[in-house]
Parts: sequence; structure tokens; C-alpha cells
Amino acid sequence: MKLVRQGKLSYLQPKGLSTGVVAGFSTRNGGVSRAPYNSLNLALNTDDLQASVDGNRSTFARAFDLQPHQLLTVKQVHGKDLLVLDQPNPDLTHFLSVEVDAILTNQPGIMIGVLVADCYPVLLWNKEGTAAAAVHVGWRGAADGILAKSVAAMQQHFGCQPEDLLAAIGPGIGAHKYEVDRPVRDAFRKGTGFWDEISSETRLGHWQLDIALSCRLQLEKVGLPINAIEQTAECTCCHPELFFSYRRDEGQTGRQIGFIKLA
Repeated sequence: MKLVRQGKLSYLQPKGLSTGVVAGFSTRNGGVSRAPYNSLNLALNTDDLQASVDGNRSTFARAFDLQPHQLLTVKQVHGKDLLVLDQPNPDLTHFLSVEVDAILTNQPGIMIGVLVADCYPVLLWNKEGTAAAAVHVGWRGAADGILAKSVAAMQQHFGCQPEDLLAAIGPGIGAHKYEVDRPVRDAFRKGTGFWDEISSETRLGHWQLDIALSCRLQLEKVGLPINAIEQTAECTCCHPELFFSYRRDEGQTGRQIGFIKLA
């Protein structure tokens, strides 16, 4: 991925975008929020000033020639439910309170996105550029197989075959900064997520966890070609100049966005 400037903003852009598809992962820079949310905090569920967040979301949308109401985000709850948007909606703001962790659409001219600050934003789209998904993947989502469910839903609703999909795994917390305990291990063992492949025990009852690798392995398992999956190497916890990090900042932090728009 490469760092791209878009007006006052900067974002990481995947290399293999289909014609007409706009997608990427924002940095924390280019907004008006003050510390500890400085500066481009796009989340409505923090203690940041509402006016600052509204201004940031407007700035972000307009940088891509959109109106603020054309930016679709939801209330993420670390679950595995999906929102499928398959018909035109004049105002997307009424989806803000919908509790899901993935958004799928075939509607052009709107931007869908998931908000993160250590969890992984994963973007999916087909080669034709007619369908897309934005998926929020924390450890619960990884354990519950939200990526496999999203791919299956893209196939069901939009006719996208897994081998014709492309994926971009955005910045999240690296395994070297992410230690978990037994309840997390037990959740993975009950669900999916390749626990043995992505975990490394650091001390009794504690493991370092590689969520990005879990994302990649799950996408490969459901049929995406290896060379169709792009992943950024940046760790949110290690780059305070670029990214918000919930763990590094002890919860007092903003959120960046993984976003995608069809032509």
C-alpha cells in the first residue's frame, strides 16, 4: 500500500483497486479535534466534541466529492452481524445506530466504512467493481468468522465468487503489542480463527495474538487467492504519528476509518 494525500487528509491506498473503486485506510491527520483525539477522529462514540467529529466527517466526505450523509458507518459491537445495502437510500445517517460489524453494498456513489483503533479494517470488492464490503475485525470477530460470513453474503446477495474477490487488510495492532488471556483462547477454540497458527505463548496463560494473520488465513480458506489479499505492515500501536490506538492510549483516543466506494 502507498500513502496518498487527498486535500488535507492522508490515507493508505491498496494497490490492486478495480476500475472506479476508491478505497483505503485513513490516518489520524487532517482534522480539527484536539488532544487526545487529534486530529481526524471520525467516531461518534468517543468523548470528543460532537462539533469536531461532525466537522471531521464532513471534511473526510468532501475530500472524496461526497456529502456527509453519503458516508455510511454503523454502531460496531464486536459481533458478526452484517448490513446489506442493495437499494438506493437518500440519507444514510439513519444507519448510524444499527448494530453490525460489516457493511456490504452494490450501490454506487456512496462510501461505506468501519471505524477502528487497533482492530483490523478489512475491505473486500469484486474485480468488476460492482460490489464491496467493509468489515470490522477484532478478536471476537476473528474468532466468530465474520470474514467468512461476509464473503458468503457477497456471494449470496451479489453473485460474487470468492476467487473473483480482492481484499485489503488495513492497519491494526501487531502481535508484538497484543497480549491476550485464556478467555480469548477459549473463544477461538470454540469458533474459527486458526488459534494455533496465530498465537504464541509469552507466559503461563497469556499469548501474543496475530489478528492480521487470522484475517489472511480465513480469507484464503474461503477461496480468495493468496495474491488477491493485500496487507499493510503498519502497527497502530507503534505509529502514534499516523494512527489512533486504543491500547496504547488507554482508551482515550479517536478512530480512523477503513473505507470503500464503488463508481
